[in-house]
Amino acid sequence: MIEKNAVAGHDKLHFKTQFVTVRQTWEDDPMNKIVAKEMLSENVVKLVVEAPQISQKQSPGQFVIVRTDDRGERIPLTIADADKEKMTITLIIQKVGTSSHKMANLDPGDSLLDISGPLGKPTHIEKVGTVVACGGGVGIAPLYPIARAFKEIGNKLITVLGARNRELLILEKEMAVFADEMIVMTDDGSYGEKGLITVGIEKVLLREPVHLAVAIGPAVMMKFVALLTKKYDIPTIASLNTIMVDGTGMCGACRVTVGGKTKFVCVDGPEFDAHEIDYDEMLKRLNTYKKEEQVSYDGYLKSLP
Repeated sequence: MIEKNAVAGHDKLHFKTQFVTVRQTWEDDPMNKIVAKEMLSENVVKLVVEAPQISQKQSPGQFVIVRTDDRGERIPLTIADADKEKMTITLIIQKVGTSSHKMANLDPGDSLLDISGPLGKPTHIEKVGTVVACGGGVGIAPLYPIARAFKEIGNKLITVLGARNRELLILEKEMAVFADEMIVMTDDGSYGEKGLITVGIEKVLLREPVHLAVAIGPAVMMKFVALLTKKYDIPTIASLNTIMVDGTGMCGACRVTVGGKTKFVCVDGPEFDAHEIDYDEMLKRLNTYKKEEQVSYDGYLKSLP
């Protein structure tokens, strides 16, 4: 069954978006089937999923909301890649809590209950000159299609990737295909250069003119990247992954403060001026349900055979 939904903006939101929800409704003809699976690291998995409508409509920067089963929470996941010919999208999941573990444990041939999308505003891609694309941890996944799009339009692309150690670094080979230069930073020095991602970024900013920076990763990483690029007066965009429920601007769970105003990540973003985001507030909101998430995960582990 395919449900088409058009959501029109109201007085406060002023948005208009269109998305499709594809749901598995019968066992003998499952939809949203997983066609490929790859472990990128111990806790990060890549799933290639059949999504004919979404694969045709998506653009870099957009995301989907996915449920594994009828008891699962709605998880926002950036579309890491799409293949219009094969009619698939690629999702990259980090095992964190109950729902993400369930999703990551699925195998080719299994199906997701439903996928809603594409959601959010696409990245504004234009030729600006030199773009520094900064990705930390699993944030490298949503950075991948955005960085590729900036390169394809004719920009010089420098990618700076960060991870705690070599084992947690993802998509390095895929990024290397189109990046003009790649800098890899690891906290422990097990690969690339030792240090935080901001160390690698600052080396570039000191060396040559940069016209735009894109930062995607943990909130605290984006905060310090924004502080750094603000010092050098480099326009910077950050893609946020906040708590979400409906993904259409109705529930307000994803609200953040940007430039002193309340914004909804799902419909006003997910990208914002990185220098205007209240990261401290966002970090507090991200931790709102930590206790409940731990209780859920403990119960999930006890339920395993």
